[in-house]
Amino acid sequence: MVHPDTELRFVNDNIGWGVFATRPIPKGTIIWALDTLDQKFNPEQVAGLPPYAQAALEKYSYIDARGRHILCWDHARFFNHSCNANCLSLGYDFELAIRDIAAGEELTDDYGTLNPLVAFPCLCDAPDCRQAVQPDDFARLGDRWNTRAREAFFLIPSVPQPLWNVLSDRADIEGALADPNRVRPIHGHYRHALATGAF
Repeated sequence: MVHPDTELRFVNDNIGWGVFATRPIPKGTIIWALDTLDQKFNPEQVAGLPPYAQAALEKYSYIDARGRHILCWDHARFFNHSCNANCLSLGYDFELAIRDIAAGEELTDDYGTLNPLVAFPCLCDAPDCRQAVQPDDFARLGDRWNTRAREAFFLIPSVPQPLWNVLSDRADIEGALADPNRVRPIHGHYRHALATGAF
């Protein structure tokens, strides 16, 4: 489920639609949380889908650490990529604002955190644009993402959290807020790390 202070807006013909803040969203705000309406497809289910459905999943879903395609039921599936994303995750089923997001600003992810299966060109135009999103971005950039998200994580208790009741692992999050050694790293989302046990 995506934060209620967001809406869909058309970006341009190349990118299509995006998710934009309708009010200021402070750093540390949970802006998306996996919920019971989001659909999960294991690789066998994906293989059994007709081509048009596979194409839709490829475009609108992300792959979790277990290799499942997750298709968000609401407009969270329209988050666009940026190499300088303003939303990231740690090792939990939510993303948070890693900096203050202004009203009217687009909310963005780094698609490298979403386990892409193939490389694709980047259209983000960020000053530090990588020019392409790669399947191994997690291995190269995971520590940087983790540092950015971890800093925002500890602001969770200090800002309004309209998605708090959607979270499935609130007790673990509260434990990590009380003991920084218990914070899960973003690497827990990496499909390759789960398979090999390395991150």
